[in-house]
Amino acid sequence: MKKLLCCFLLLSSVMVLAQTKVKDTITRRATISYNQKANTVTFKPETPPLIPIAGAPKPSYSYLWELGDGHYSKQAEPIHVYKNKGTYTARLAVTNNYDNGKPPATRPKKVAVNEIADDPYQDIASIAGQNGFAIQKNCDPIPDQEMVVVVSYQNLENYVANGKLYLFYNEKQFKNNNFELLDFRTYAGEREVKENTIASVDDLDDSKNYLASAENSFKTKKYKNTTTEEDLEASLKEAHSLYNNVSILEFDDSNPTETRNVFYTFKTTPEMIKDTSATVTMRGIFVPNRSFKNHKIKNLEMEIVTSHDPNKMGSNGNLINYRLVRFKRVKFKTRFQNNGEGPARKIRLETDIPDMFDKKTFQIEGMYPECPICPKGEEPTVSCLDTIIKQKQIIFTFKNIYLPGTEQKNVQEKDSTKGFVRYSMKFNEDFHKVKTKSRTAIIFDKNEPIITNYATTRFLPGISIGVKAGYNFYPDLEKSTSYFVGATISPFKSYRFYWQAEWVNSLNKYDSAINVLDETIANPNGVKQRQRTTTSTENKSLNWEVPVLIRYNINNYIGIGAGFQANINITQEQNQTKQIDLFEGDSDKFIINTRTESNSVKNSFTDVKTGLLLDLTAGFARIGPSLGARYVINFEQNFNYFQLYGIWKF
Repeated sequence: MKKLLCCFLLLSSVMVLAQTKVKDTITRRATISYNQKANTVTFKPETPPLIPIAGAPKPSYSYLWELGDGHYSKQAEPIHVYKNKGTYTARLAVTNNYDNGKPPATRPKKVAVNEIADDPYQDIASIAGQNGFAIQKNCDPIPDQEMVVVVSYQNLENYVANGKLYLFYNEKQFKNNNFELLDFRTYAGEREVKENTIASVDDLDDSKNYLASAENSFKTKKYKNTTTEEDLEASLKEAHSLYNNVSILEFDDSNPTETRNVFYTFKTTPEMIKDTSATVTMRGIFVPNRSFKNHKIKNLEMEIVTSHDPNKMGSNGNLINYRLVRFKRVKFKTRFQNNGEGPARKIRLETDIPDMFDKKTFQIEGMYPECPICPKGEEPTVSCLDTIIKQKQIIFTFKNIYLPGTEQKNVQEKDSTKGFVRYSMKFNEDFHKVKTKSRTAIIFDKNEPIITNYATTRFLPGISIGVKAGYNFYPDLEKSTSYFVGATISPFKSYRFYWQAEWVNSLNKYDSAINVLDETIANPNGVKQRQRTTTSTENKSLNWEVPVLIRYNINNYIGIGAGFQANINITQEQNQTKQIDLFEGDSDKFIINTRTESNSVKNSFTDVKTGLLLDLTAGFARIGPSLGARYVINFEQNFNYFQLYGIWKF
């Protein structure tokens, strides 16, 4: 019996455990391992299996090694020679490309160097080709994940310099912050400093701090590559007006030709913009010598992604001011990566072009592999980029190129397998305020096409202020006159549906129905007489009308709307006049006496009426002047009326 009871309890426990859903708390991890011979260390990552995405290219890992002495590597298994004895902290950031999971987490690894051998040490590679200043990232940002940004700077002067380094992030154009700075690591004695909010440009020295005010106006510049500028005050002023946050480092004793690297770890916020075609930026400002105003500026552009996909299309037109759209050239960028086992010799990009763009304004802003435009009417024998503009597409074809594949033998640098095309266009003369989307089919040689995400353009709502004036017709009131003037607010030049709110101030006057009362009275002598009292009332009022309605533009010239309205009686004045006629006898043939009495009553906020309204406008429906007609249906009493008006939206 005891055995049966034990078996029953054991079986019950198993069933309960089987029905209980166990939460998966396992985190994908990559570990750092290494082989060491004196001061030469060979690093190797141990990574979890990749999870393929159905229909996507073969998944792979890419790496960013931070080697603990200011050097870094993007190789899968780098070999590094340390210059001095000591304990170094190696870090690894792993990016999972075309993988259906999160990036593997890693932990730093201590490397102890106790012996210096004869292996040749190499200084940090020069970045002179980038004008002495470079910013790069290990991956594009995904909401709620970490990423690493490497800022490299080089002393191109012929003397030892003391300078300053700025990294601006979190653009003000977005509602929420996109990044949180978790940590930064320096290896050449760089130190973090804070700066005052207001200072003179003369304070640019070692002992004082400077932060330009963002209140003054300036002309916004675009920084395609590293540029050298001389007006540091204007550059800082512009950057502070565009970004919410900044990290500022000072450095000393930078030798001629010396290159240094600073590593920043950012956590993308859960609230970051989710638009996967949006482009976000960080801006670096490098001041080689704190005693001078000369400086270099570099922008780091990043596309928001939901997975690490090297084949992607993005646009800087995710939030466009529609009022200034005539001055806007929208830029697009299509990125691609050869994931094959051999080089690609021909790459074809078939890109959709929305109708609202003017293909006559198309121009190429940049490309990689870098090559000239193909000659028209002949088959090229050298590397070139061919562009074919069709009605709804632009086709880019890289011909006679050599783009290595990620699976190709002896290919160590994954960046060499990537390419891009950047181009821009203006809008057509006549287009509507609507969202657009386009994507690209990428074809490597004769392989099946890879379809990118959608790149979108959308417009800021904008504000349109309107003025209106007109006349109200009250069919149920005697001798009524009602004039009004008011203002409207609505989104600027909406395409179809939009909300509109109004405030209208109306002056009203009408007469109440005349009341006549005949009665027989007795005079002091007891003789009966007829008395007639005629009462007339004039009403004056000041009303505020507050309509809120949803409108729909049928086309450029006709719009309709419906909504609710509150009619608030602000002041009301009632003037009453009584005419009393006394007749001889009880007939009305002979008037003996006539007298007049009058009184006036004033009140404030005596009534609030609510109702529905139906509206029609004809003219320039989206912007400019138009005429309108409206019918207001009151909820509480028979107080319906018509409204005719003119309106002008700005």
